[in-house]
Amino acid sequence: MQDILINWSPQETRVAVVEHGAVQELHVERTLERGLVGNVYLGKVSRVLPGMQSAFIDIGLERTAFLHVADIVAPFTPGSRGAMPLERDREREGRNAPPVPIEKQVFEGQSLLVQVIKDPIGTKGARLSTQISIAGRMLVFLPQDQHIGVSQKIPPDQRDALRRRLLALAEAAAAQEGPGAGAAAGHHGGFILRTNGEDASDAELAEDIAYLRKTWTRIREQSTRMPARSLLHQDLSLLQRVLRDLTTDETTSIRIDSREQHELLRRFGQEFMPQAVGRLQLYTGERPIFDLYNIDEDITRALGRRVDLKSGGYLVIDQTEALTTVDVNTGAYVGARNFDDTVFKTNLEAAQAIARQLRLRNLGGIIIVDFIDMVRDDHREQVLAEFRKQLGRDRVKTTAGGFSALGLVEMTRKRTRESLAHMLCEPCEACSGQGIVKTARTVAYDALREILREARQFTPKEFRIVAPPQVIELFLDEESQHLAGLSDFIGKPISLQAEPAMGQGQYDIVLL
Repeated sequence: MQDILINWSPQETRVAVVEHGAVQELHVERTLERGLVGNVYLGKVSRVLPGMQSAFIDIGLERTAFLHVADIVAPFTPGSRGAMPLERDREREGRNAPPVPIEKQVFEGQSLLVQVIKDPIGTKGARLSTQISIAGRMLVFLPQDQHIGVSQKIPPDQRDALRRRLLALAEAAAAQEGPGAGAAAGHHGGFILRTNGEDASDAELAEDIAYLRKTWTRIREQSTRMPARSLLHQDLSLLQRVLRDLTTDETTSIRIDSREQHELLRRFGQEFMPQAVGRLQLYTGERPIFDLYNIDEDITRALGRRVDLKSGGYLVIDQTEALTTVDVNTGAYVGARNFDDTVFKTNLEAAQAIARQLRLRNLGGIIIVDFIDMVRDDHREQVLAEFRKQLGRDRVKTTAGGFSALGLVEMTRKRTRESLAHMLCEPCEACSGQGIVKTARTVAYDALREILREARQFTPKEFRIVAPPQVIELFLDEESQHLAGLSDFIGKPISLQAEPAMGQGQYDIVLL
């Protein structure tokens, strides 16, 4: 059973998905930092890079966005009648036909209809695609395609029947609107049935189709009259996506602590997601809504490196630019009869905890898990099976390989937005994000070497070391002999000045 808690404020919306009293997912959207995935822009090609088979597109953001040739699947410009996806063209020419080079598809100054598929992350600009997809309540509309698909999470024996139903409804809607309406002229557009549309009636699917085609018509019309670098369509807010994406049959309640937003969400739900409105509740308790399940404490723990397990073991999670590593340790766990059982039980618990932490922290990209070494093959297989089972609960696509020769499990988790740590934190000024700083003794020796270098170039009356108090204390005590020896060697006095405002690792040499 699942509960969804929504903490709303004018500057920030926070959503927690709770199962059996434990937080499984956290979603944060800040008013000034709202994600861009799903937004449709009329971009302008600012630069084409044949060597990288990519192009930079100006969509009006601080950094230009990035378009790779692999994401140019259906070129479409304002006023055009659409185009057959390039993959289809290649199939006609032969499956082994080389891709069309990007310099033959786009040119500098060209206006291009594009959609954000990855938010800007770090120093990287947003990633774009020319294949527009518009998500609805039960369907995803692909206006430049003819494909009719069904979610892979729906049982295979039901997919063919659902596909035939959806195709008939799509053709009926296109015929009713007439040629040229909604999708590009000449075809009705493609649709993918989402998991929550498995039991939908024909009337509900038809309603979703009409809404999506109407949205696409509006986007096309705006693309012909608005200037380049314009936002043509914005995906739903986090509040609205709660009803569209997070609410499932297992959801028992959706509680929100804002009367105004509760009313707005209720109206939105009545129009688009009527089946979810009955679960929507206004929370009026005296305690902050996130205190009900100690969610703020979970957020704090999700920002730390160490995650303690109930058995006494623990995880150490390190997030870098290239990948994330998870190290499993037995810690104080001695509950099993022998060491092999101890390792096995710890790894089993870790498999569940790691999958939850990936969702909670929204960690993506390449992830390396270092389980504790297991001697028995059946233990390794059971741990891997449990890990994959827990990953299967994730809304985000994940893939996990087997144990490598070094006993590591390599996996990937699709990354479309910043992780929780990147969203809520910034690099430490003292350590510049390295997580470590020089010791006081290392700084002291750096200062002594700097004085020796300066003495060879300049002849001041006196050298003064300005450093944090702990470094000055070393010079006054344990390092006093080395300081006096250097002073004698260069023939100049060396004075000391403690500066509490300096961070550890900093110092300055002043020539007097």
